[in-house]
Amino acid sequence: MNHFASYLGIVATLFVGIFIAAFYSTHSTLPVSTATIPTSSSTLSVAPPSPPLPLPSEVNIATSTPSSVIPAPKKKVTALPPPTVSTSSAPKPVSVPTAPTQSGSAALDTAASALRSALVNIICNVSAASGLHSISGSGVFIDPKGIILTNAHVAQHFLLADRNVSCIIRSGSPATNSYTAALLYISPIWLKTNADAIIETLPSGTGEYDFALLAVSKSTTSITLPTIFPFVPLATTPPISGTSVVIASYGAQFLESNQIRNFLFPTVVFGSVKDVFTFATNTIDVLALGGSAAAQEGSSGGGVADASGALVGTITTSTVEGATDTRSLNAITASYIRAEYASETGSALDILLSKPISTAISDFAPQIPALESILTARLP
Repeated sequence: MNHFASYLGIVATLFVGIFIAAFYSTHSTLPVSTATIPTSSSTLSVAPPSPPLPLPSEVNIATSTPSSVIPAPKKKVTALPPPTVSTSSAPKPVSVPTAPTQSGSAALDTAASALRSALVNIICNVSAASGLHSISGSGVFIDPKGIILTNAHVAQHFLLADRNVSCIIRSGSPATNSYTAALLYISPIWLKTNADAIIETLPSGTGEYDFALLAVSKSTTSITLPTIFPFVPLATTPPISGTSVVIASYGAQFLESNQIRNFLFPTVVFGSVKDVFTFATNTIDVLALGGSAAAQEGSSGGGVADASGALVGTITTSTVEGATDTRSLNAITASYIRAEYASETGSALDILLSKPISTAISDFAPQIPALESILTARLP
């Protein structure tokens, strides 16, 4: 873990190959080591990032990786809090949905079903002349009112609506257009530290500050908005090394643009926390999840749930080369997101989640011009 990786949410080039269906594998647990994680100039190499899939234009959807470097976790966590959870291919293949395999735990299987239902695909299209890349990433509903947790490197595109960037929330299997959404929060620290990420071809990072919240604003179909959205509640405490988890995302690295638009299915895998890292002193901020089918571009913003049914992490980084089972997938913890949000705003995240959607959207709207200017200052 001494190298930078690409964000899984975005990839600037179009990959042609066989779609990796939702593999389900159980990983063995590893002991926590006391080795420290080296830092490099302006980045922290703790966990390789997982990019959203960029869609270079209205016509072509690709996967891209937002980069830019930021401080990474300083070291592995050595003193942990008590656990809070129990335990031949055609040139243009079309992905086929697969039924999830059993984890061996009824509680984890239930968590997998809930996470799959709460999962969304986020696609942002850009104009061909913008110099930007269209992207495809993931997100998870964490509140029944329609609040979505995703990565800042995915949600930053919502700041560029007046630059002809259009974002849509998709759901289902395969994913289809479902909702429009508005920004509720995006980390200004991430934007300032990673202002060039939106224009870089192969950005890299560590996952620090890389979170954002969206709120569904309206339906894109004739179906009215649900009164209650399927959701997975955000955990308050982190898992420890060895905890069994389920991981879900809309990975799309091996699909072509038309397949992403029409045949994108959720990837759901069972695994475990391989190791834990911190950005500070001894808090559990990053979960190392090892390799799996979820370790591919497009997975940025995907979710990690434990057997209690809580969302314990959101996918941020991953290596994106080689067989997926040999890659390194990482997520920042829900407890880190809660703590960082409180540090940046001076208010608890639960206060934001308790507000009516319309109020939360209008409260954040005045901040958007200044945040947008951070990005537009770097655009061609």
